[in-house]
Amino acid sequence: MRTRIQSLSVALLTGLLLLPPGAGRAQPADAAIPVGIAPVQRRVISKALDFVGRVEAVSRVEVRARVVGYLEAVEFKEGDLIKEGAPLYRIEPELFEAAVKQAEGALQRSKAGLKLAEIQFQRAQELLDRNAGTVVARDQARAAQEQSLAAVMTDEGNLQTARINLGYTQITSPIAGRVGRTSVTKGNVVGPDSGVLTTIVSQDPIYVTFPVSQREFLRLSQDGNRLDPSKINVQLKFSDGSIYPHPGKIDFVNISVDRATDTVLVRAVMPNPDGALKDGQLARVLLQTGEEQEKVVVPQAALIADQGGVYVFVVEDGKAVIRRIKTGGESGTEVVVDDGLSGSEQVIVDGLQRVKAGSLVRGVPATRAVTRS
Repeated sequence: MRTRIQSLSVALLTGLLLLPPGAGRAQPADAAIPVGIAPVQRRVISKALDFVGRVEAVSRVEVRARVVGYLEAVEFKEGDLIKEGAPLYRIEPELFEAAVKQAEGALQRSKAGLKLAEIQFQRAQELLDRNAGTVVARDQARAAQEQSLAAVMTDEGNLQTARINLGYTQITSPIAGRVGRTSVTKGNVVGPDSGVLTTIVSQDPIYVTFPVSQREFLRLSQDGNRLDPSKINVQLKFSDGSIYPHPGKIDFVNISVDRATDTVLVRAVMPNPDGALKDGQLARVLLQTGEEQEKVVVPQAALIADQGGVYVFVVEDGKAVIRRIKTGGESGTEVVVDDGLSGSEQVIVDGLQRVKAGSLVRGVPATRAVTRS
């Protein structure tokens, strides 16, 4: 019996020695988690609506050859800004110059024939007046004169056509803008069937088109007032969050609603002096109605979304507390809060991955701004 008790004592002692340090002592309360916090603020901001739009050139021209011939020269540099009337392509002109000379010769011949016909008609009329000629001869001379006149008109048209075709051998830019890539090079045969040789798009100003739902139109026309596009400022926001520095104005609202999407196409005209906006580019369109209101704003980094909506963590009595909020758009790197915050709270922006509802936290001012796109 004594031996058994001694064996149990040795086993108990060995087990205690194998326990990690502090395992036999009572644990303290959970340590507070350090988090970065930022104050909720109230700011006076303009009411804004956010849409997705596409940049479109005011003028866009697809350059094509209008006559068939060998391409003698490409006279522009791809991607350059060019003026209206600038030379683009030159088609070998010799055949067209020869066609002009042939048409000029044909016209001279028909004019000579017209003079002869006029003389013959005059003589036939004089003979008829002296009863020395016949009515038939006079009528035949008149018909010959009219046929000669028609031949002159035909040859004049042929000469004009030949000159126009000669002019088409020099292809120039119909608008000012930026020229794109050429699809043909020197030495190729080009013509109307060659397709688009290059494309030119105008640069300044430039359009931005975007669809607006009927609900948004009602929001813009509150209290039954007629929507005045001239009072709405248009700003663009790029995918990296930067704001385009030149505001624009709405210049066109479509006259009909798209039945498939229940939206109306709206177009704004934007200055583009530096060429920063490119034809076909996507951008976010911010409509500023000019109505300034005081709103609660929080950093975008504080927002968390789940199936229940959007919420933030606020610090109350050293604990993280969930606050469900209703957002009302963006203002720079911050988000407007329409409901859920009063403006006096501290929200957690750093360390959210370690926080849950009710966690003890120790807030310190956030050292960096984290934004979500």
